[in-house]
Amino acid sequence: MKRLLAAIAVVCAGPAFAQMTPVGVWQSIDDKTSEAKSQIRISESGGVLSGRIEKLLRKEARQDAVCDECTDDRKGRPLVGLEIIRGAKKAEGKEVWEDGKILDPESGRSYTLRLTPIEGGKKLEVRGSVLGIGRTQTWVRVQ
Repeated sequence: MKRLLAAIAVVCAGPAFAQMTPVGVWQSIDDKTSEAKSQIRISESGGVLSGRIEKLLRKEARQDAVCDECTDDRKGRPLVGLEIIRGAKKAEGKEVWEDGKILDPESGRSYTLRLTPIEGGKKLEVRGSVLGIGRTQTWVRVQ
C-alpha cells in the first residue's frame, strides 16, 4: 500500500516539478507598455539552456525584421528564430539558471543572465545585468 501511494505521489507531483524549469515557451512582456512582445522557446541540451524567438507579438512588428543592432554572429539575422539566450546552466542546489548571456535585439547588447522560475513555474524572472546593474523582466509561460 505504501508503495502504491508513493508511486501515485510521484506521478501527480511529476508535472509540478517539470514546470519548475525555464524549458518551455514563454511570452516576454514589455516593461513600459505591459504588452506581450515576443514568444520565446527555451530548450536544454547537455544541461545548457538556449532560447530562440519563435514569434513577434507586437501589432506593429514585422515578422521579417532582422537584428540590425547585433554586433556578433547574429547581425542581420531574422528576429524570428534568433537565439537570444545562450549558455545558462542550473546553479547547484538552487532553482536558478545562470552563467549565460541574453541578447536584447533592440539594442544589440548582451547581458549576464539569471533565470528563476516563480509561481510554480508559471512565470519566469529573467534578469539581465552588466557589472551587477540591470533589470528583471517577468515572462509568462505559454500553456
